[in-house]
This record gives sequence, structure tokens and C-alpha cells, in this order.
Amino acid sequence: MGTEIHRRLVLLAIVGAIAVTWTVALSDTGVSPLATAAAATPPQHAPVARVKRCPFPRTLRGAFESASVDASIPPAMLYAVAKVESNLHPDAESAAGARGLLQLMPATAKALDLNVDEPQSNVLAGARYLRQLLDRFSSTDVALAAYNAGPTAVDAAGGAPSGAVQTYVANVNRIWHSVAGCS
Repeated sequence: MGTEIHRRLVLLAIVGAIAVTWTVALSDTGVSPLATAAAATPPQHAPVARVKRCPFPRTLRGAFESASVDASIPPAMLYAVAKVESNLHPDAESAAGARGLLQLMPATAKALDLNVDEPQSNVLAGARYLRQLLDRFSSTDVALAAYNAGPTAVDAAGGAPSGAVQTYVANVNRIWHSVAGCS
């Protein structure tokens, strides 16, 4: 048994000596071992789609950017909500009476002292309402579910109250992450 331990210690010493030699040799070149290893092996993950230009409509880009700053919400997240809610149609109206780009109920916009029917005001109202939900709920997904189904329904269900709301949250997240960081 002592011989086995001795062999393992010798093997460990050899591996350590090789590692030190490798580190010293690479540090002389100014390249870290991690960078060298990363350069030597191409990534094996699926390619990520990159968005070169933001798909924000030019006429609405300023509204999304200023609402983003006002509510401390990424503009890509606001864009994604508007894309899923109204497909970016400022005059959209739901069967429940939600209106505009971010599909706000008139009472919600009125409580925020904003005009649901004016596109820039609608985006700002949606951003401020979403900020309230993000502050109230423990996660972005739950806040998005509450934006879609209402906070009362989310509270009662303890999360997304239906498969349709789960699909809504997934769609917003997919769009949001696909345009995040675009310019």
C-alpha cells in the first residue's frame, strides 16, 4: 500500500513539474495558458445569431431609449414586449381594451398620468408599469407574466397562470435576448 502511495506522489510531482514548465514557457510569450487553450480548440456550441442593426422602428427608437433610461429597463426588453404585445403597431387594441404599442389598459396609463394613445407616452407608460412589476415580483419572468396576465392572476397562481402566459414570457425573452446589445 505504501508503494502505491509513493507511485501516486511521484506521478503528481511529474504532472506538477510539467504544468509549471508549461506556464513558464507560455508566460515568456505573453500568452496565458487559458488563452492558448481557447485559441487551440474552436468552440463546440451552436452558433449565436447576431443582430447588427437594432430592429427598432426609426420613428420609435427615441421613445424606447428614453423610456429605457426613465424606468431603468433595457431598451431591448421594451422592444420585445412591444413586438409580442402589438407587433409594434401603435394603434393596436386588444379584445380586453388594452391599447397601443405596449398594450396598456387605459386605467393603467391614466394612473401613471400618461396617454395610452400617444406612441411615446404609451412606451413610457409601459416601461414604468413594467418597472413596478419588476420591483414587485422576484424575477423577470414573473414580472413579464404579470404584465401579460395581470398581477392579481399571477399572485393567485403563484406564477404564470396558463400555458399561453408561459409562451408569452418565452417569446418576449427570445426576442429580447436576440436584440440585446444591438446598435
